[in-house]
Amino acid sequence: MRLALVLVLSLALSGCALLRKDKEEPVEAPRREREKAGPVLKPSDVMKPDTQGIASPVSDRFAMRLIYFQPSVNTDFRLDSTNGVVPGTLLNAERDLGLDDQVNQGRMEVDMRMRERHHMRVDYFKLSRFKEQPLVRDIDFGDFGFDAGQVFRTKLDWRVFSVTYGYEFFKFERFEAGLGLGIHVIQAEAEGGRPGTLQREKDSEVGIFPTIAANAAFRISKRWSVTLRGQQFSASPEGFDGSMSDYHLDLQYRWHRNLAIGLGYTKLEANLEVTDTEQPLMFDLSSSGPEIFFRASF
Repeated sequence: MRLALVLVLSLALSGCALLRKDKEEPVEAPRREREKAGPVLKPSDVMKPDTQGIASPVSDRFAMRLIYFQPSVNTDFRLDSTNGVVPGTLLNAERDLGLDDQVNQGRMEVDMRMRERHHMRVDYFKLSRFKEQPLVRDIDFGDFGFDAGQVFRTKLDWRVFSVTYGYEFFKFERFEAGLGLGIHVIQAEAEGGRPGTLQREKDSEVGIFPTIAANAAFRISKRWSVTLRGQQFSASPEGFDGSMSDYHLDLQYRWHRNLAIGLGYTKLEANLEVTDTEQPLMFDLSSSGPEIFFRASF
């Protein structure tokens, strides 16, 4: 009996010793639990703000700007006679024909980020003006001549559609900058003549300009940002001569994560001269001024 009691007590004490030793040994977590566990954060890291989560032009994946643009406009153009036999009179549309030299314009611009460093921007600009008034001097317009004092009706149309690709060579938490290439499709249309008669001329030309682009964006603080860009190019193929430049600077205030308002300044210049058509046309336009915009992004 005593021997049996000694054996039972010995087995119980051995089991307790093994149980305590097993608790002291480290147990390896399953692989799946190890993969789910995040990195161990230091107290200093926990106190740092989440700057990566701050929305700004540097981090937006998609943005659309609705713009109110009030530029000053200066336009020089000339329409020669058929086959360019008689050169037309070089006219300033604002001074000679009374077209508005300051306009109120609505615009839209879309910017898409592809991955981290690639951008695609699309925008469209249209400027249409119309005026009817007596001429201040004699002019030659196309195949017709018009005397001072005659009522002359003018219509000028200018459209620019642009697609620009950019790559951000410099990419940081609060700043990015890069270079790119743009394609601009420009359509210029000029129409003029005496109302109620057949003495009127109309010509329309389309030009395609590639441009070299540069851009940058800087997040000043959580809510304030600055963006700027510039594009320029000139070309002179056979029968065609032209240049294109587009510059923009703005300051944005992010009053909501996905919404911002801003003030900016844009300058757009284009020179187009066609010499190998039945009726050569020269059209130079400069448009520059302030803008206010509403920007939605995510």
